[in-house]
Amino acid sequence: MRPICFASLLLLFSISAKAQTPGAGNVARPKLVVGIMIDQMRWDYLYRFNDRFTPGGFKRLIGQGFSCESTFIPYTPTYTAVGHTCVYTGSVPAITGIVGNNWYLRGSKRNMYCTDDSTVVGVGTTSSAGKMSPKNLWTSTITDELRLATNFRSKTIGIALKDRGAILPAGHAANAAYWFDNATGGWITSSYYMKDLPEWVKNFNNRKLADQYMANDWNTLFPIESYRQSTSDVKPYEGKLLGGDNSFPHETSKVTNNKYEAFRTTPGGNSITFDMAKAAIDNEKMGQGTSTDFLAVSFSSTDYIGHTFGPNSIEIEDCYLRYDKELAAFLTYLDQKIGKGQYLLFLTADHAPLEWRYDLN
Repeated sequence: MRPICFASLLLLFSISAKAQTPGAGNVARPKLVVGIMIDQMRWDYLYRFNDRFTPGGFKRLIGQGFSCESTFIPYTPTYTAVGHTCVYTGSVPAITGIVGNNWYLRGSKRNMYCTDDSTVVGVGTTSSAGKMSPKNLWTSTITDELRLATNFRSKTIGIALKDRGAILPAGHAANAAYWFDNATGGWITSSYYMKDLPEWVKNFNNRKLADQYMANDWNTLFPIESYRQSTSDVKPYEGKLLGGDNSFPHETSKVTNNKYEAFRTTPGGNSITFDMAKAAIDNEKMGQGTSTDFLAVSFSSTDYIGHTFGPNSIEIEDCYLRYDKELAAFLTYLDQKIGKGQYLLFLTADHAPLEWRYDLN
């Protein structure tokens, strides 16, 4: 994995703590750690799209934070589940047990999905999408170690559209992990974590934000002719949005079949993830206690858009320009809610895409 730990950057936007005399009681600790994973982000996006990034988003992290530009963790394959697990455990597939998104069990002669768990049931859904847990993960995560170090006083929560993007970073001892359900258009979890959704999650789901985002067609943020870092809008080898086509404007308001599955492949998927992250911080009072809390947030729509349209598409460029604005707003929210200098945020990626060979021909 060549990171993406720059695209990962591993961008660390850290607390500004004064030097302290050694001793556990004197160590300045953040009230909240926010781990941001951008699914399928390449490090070069930070430079390709930099001219139109806002001062408060990626540029703020680069300018005020610390970037790990030569960080390598040697492993293969670089799938979503493996990348998330690698970052949050600091280990490799042979040790974590997460060797792919799926793998084959020779003993039982069947395929295994990384977070499948037949012993649990969905909470907030009746679909099989809820039958998930971290039981296939063999090692502890940084989030687990935080819970252990604070005698479980810290709260840890994982959030992502993809179940694996929420569950694996949150670890075994998480208070909760929430992921998006294609059947209901809401956030769900499993009985591994709880018997019923918290009232705030039910209220959040009742707002039907996915429907609201889909009601607004996806057009480019800027005039389409100004997207100089991308190839042409219409390419025969691009995929199509479910229920739509492969060119702007993407008329998401007209999508009826598999609407919530199509929603994942729009910038609205990132927006609702930011919304859910803020709702978790507000309602779970994260960063308000005496111990450091940890929110692990993964943004999955960047991956869906990348797989469908490619790394040189206008859709990807527009997605990251929009993401940058929302990232800036999220950092401002954290400044106000938790306090400047009171939280630690890192931003990384789980893997990156290769160039599409059609773009090279």
